[in-house]
Amino acid sequence: MARGWFGFEDALGPERVLHLWHARVGLEAVVVVDNTACGPAIGGVRMAPDVSTEECFRLARAMTFKNAAAGLRHGGGKAVIRADPAMPLAQKERLLRAFACAIRDLEAYIPGPDMGTDERAMAWVRDEIGRAVGLPRELGGIPLDEIGATGHGLAVACEVACRFAGIALEKARVAIQGFGAVGRHAARRLAERGCRIVAVSDSKGTLLAEDGLDVPALLAHKAKGAPVAAFPGGRAASSDAIVAVECDIWIPAARPDVIHEGNVDRLRTKIVVSGANIPITPAAEAALEARGVLQVPDFIANAGGVICAAVEYAGGSEAEALAVIAEKIRANTEAVLERAYRERIPARRAAEELARERIEKAMDLRRFG
Repeated sequence: MARGWFGFEDALGPERVLHLWHARVGLEAVVVVDNTACGPAIGGVRMAPDVSTEECFRLARAMTFKNAAAGLRHGGGKAVIRADPAMPLAQKERLLRAFACAIRDLEAYIPGPDMGTDERAMAWVRDEIGRAVGLPRELGGIPLDEIGATGHGLAVACEVACRFAGIALEKARVAIQGFGAVGRHAARRLAERGCRIVAVSDSKGTLLAEDGLDVPALLAHKAKGAPVAAFPGGRAASSDAIVAVECDIWIPAARPDVIHEGNVDRLRTKIVVSGANIPITPAAEAALEARGVLQVPDFIANAGGVICAAVEYAGGSEAEALAVIAEKIRANTEAVLERAYRERIPARRAAEELARERIEKAMDLRRFG
């Protein structure tokens, strides 16, 4: 991405950047509307104590590419709120409602759930400004986390990647870094397909099991709020141990930049399918490419959530959303990997070229302003 006044502008965007501050309620947030050529921007609201403006820029661009690659009638945007998502619920509601009021007039941006926010948070936002996706069922929404929309799409991407890599999916060994809303549903979907989940991690530690974990029992354990390393069906290790697990498929499903120049050489996998947004630095991606590790980029593999949100926004059903997720992610993963192989270019470049072509065609059809 070209550098400009903010440090990340180029011909695609961003179109608008808002820095929000409300001292009385402790609101400190950034919203980036990157590109709306394909339609109003959909992007999650991330809450974490250490989020930055740079992270918001990068995530917004990832959403632009993700929505365009998926063929959605939406552009890309993102919001980050600097706060602890584990704060008392009443305080969190007050903060989210203040955020919603601050973006009331930013009609080009449709908020959705992300790390640190959920369906309830989106209900508060919609109650204030009349727009949000990823709503609770009771409000007519398709709860993304509950149905595991992103994990469903990741499993489809893994199917395609295994075919390209010559690996039998039903025998694949899988390690998942991050066992939250994305990682746990990916584990469930892949275990149903016969994969062996040999390692999972959360912020408290890693759980290892060479013969495969009992995923339903682990999910029940995690649902009680217990760390994965405390599960009796495996061997506990540090959170960082997940990086060096020998496996066929490695899935980052937590924070950005978890794989970087300092640890990429420890990865022992044949395939990386990115469940998180921007989980691998560009230099680390290049190192994996040089080693022949097949990679499915984040905005191709983890588009299930935003595809579901777009179906919800258009009035579709849960069954329709799951079918559209599988159809689009299968087609896009195939298109990206085929292009990368045919043109002998990295999968990231193939994916970005695919997305840029669609965005630029849309921009050519839009009048200025």
